[in-house]
Amino acid sequence: MDPGDDLSTRADVEERPPDGKKFAFPSALTILAAVTLAVWALAFLVPPGAYDRDGEGAPVQGTYHRVDSDQSFVDRLNDLFLAPVNGLYGVQDAETGEVGPDLVGELYGSAGVFLFVLAIGAFITVVFATGALDRGIGRLAHRLRDRGALLIAGVMLVFSLLGTVEGFAEETLGFYGLIIPLMLALGYDRMVATGTIILGAGIGVLCSTVNPFATGVASSAADISLGDGIVLRGIMWVVLTAVTITYVIRYATRVRANPDRSLSGFLPGDREHNAADAPEPPELTRLHQAVLILVTLVFAFMIFSVVPWAGALTGDADATPYGFELGWSFPQLAALFLVAAVLVGVVARFGEQRLSATIIQGAADFISPALVIVLARGVTVIMNNSQITDTVLHSIEGVVSGTSSALFAVIVFLVNLPLAFLIPSTSGHATLAMPILAPLADFAGVSRAVVVTAWQASSGWMNLWVPTTAVTIGGVALAKVGYDKYLRFVWPLLAILAVLICGFVALGAVWT
Repeated sequence: MDPGDDLSTRADVEERPPDGKKFAFPSALTILAAVTLAVWALAFLVPPGAYDRDGEGAPVQGTYHRVDSDQSFVDRLNDLFLAPVNGLYGVQDAETGEVGPDLVGELYGSAGVFLFVLAIGAFITVVFATGALDRGIGRLAHRLRDRGALLIAGVMLVFSLLGTVEGFAEETLGFYGLIIPLMLALGYDRMVATGTIILGAGIGVLCSTVNPFATGVASSAADISLGDGIVLRGIMWVVLTAVTITYVIRYATRVRANPDRSLSGFLPGDREHNAADAPEPPELTRLHQAVLILVTLVFAFMIFSVVPWAGALTGDADATPYGFELGWSFPQLAALFLVAAVLVGVVARFGEQRLSATIIQGAADFISPALVIVLARGVTVIMNNSQITDTVLHSIEGVVSGTSSALFAVIVFLVNLPLAFLIPSTSGHATLAMPILAPLADFAGVSRAVVVTAWQASSGWMNLWVPTTAVTIGGVALAKVGYDKYLRFVWPLLAILAVLICGFVALGAVWT
């Protein structure tokens, strides 16, 4: 799940500041509500304008011109009032471009993505309810308990793989009780366990290949396929995951050789653990094995269904699709995960009542990121109806047109860093920023898929350390590691990753 979204069902793992004693950073929903009001107010000051559009609806560089707005104050007030509704199922009139819930035209709202998030939430919740994934990771950790470096690499690789395909992040909070005793028993410190968990899943999310909460939402907002750019993201995932695993293992080896070099130190009793005393998790049952196989097949099929194979294999984005390509998007994927949730429940022998309740609970748990997407889309509706979106584009068109494609890709990464801090929800950040970034890519002659990759890398990089993410703050709290000590541990890796990311997106911009 999106590492920046609210942990409504896991609030007990977060250290919430007492009222009146510490500042509590607002939730993504609150931030987006404030952004909605701010954009609505600014629309009175920003002059309306428009670009000429090509046959595909993309703005044509150099054609910006001012237009007269016929919106009254009541019309603008109505847009503000209906912003969340339009963000869900607003329809755009083909002639005027106006968006409203009762117009005739194409769907502008994010209803498809909204339902997809709820569907994958139901699927993930059903999978975790079977206990198969938890037990599988537990069995892996126990089997590698006598081989420290291999244990670190194995757990981080599994977490990273889950992060890149389904946004596995907050779910890691349940593994601290298992991983910390194992790491201590092998002569490591709590920082090794913290890095293994946070960085393992975090680097997967940073290099999301088909993660629906990052790549999926951003691709939808950029009006491209979920599979566009998957080759570049796949290569990034392999390289950056390897670098991150090596970094953690290097620190772990140093600490085991000389415990005085530990950044986190040791609590009373930490040095008394013994790997041989670690209880062995129960064996995987045939049901658990069947569930894990089914989950693997579902995500493999999802990747197959969204990848534009002709373009990926030939390097020509305009290549004629092969006959076996499905070209699925969010409506089909939402249906896929709903069906898959039912199949997993049937295989796990949940029974009708338990399966129904689990699916409903899963959808409810994921309503927060779904609503974030809707609110962020509502902001773009206000900008669209007040005709200031193209004005914002024009204000930075000159800067973009004067840069190389490689530099533009790096700039996209850099400018999104502060936005990722203010809006830690990757879903909300993508929905809000991509309608501006995607057309800018057209002006710079860069593939929109590269912009999606640069954006999600920026969001993922920030979520490895910022205190506004529950995964980081909750993780260091569970591990009993000071946040300041975690920052000392992670900052050299952050610098290395930033350099590598800039290199990858620059090469991707030139390559595509």
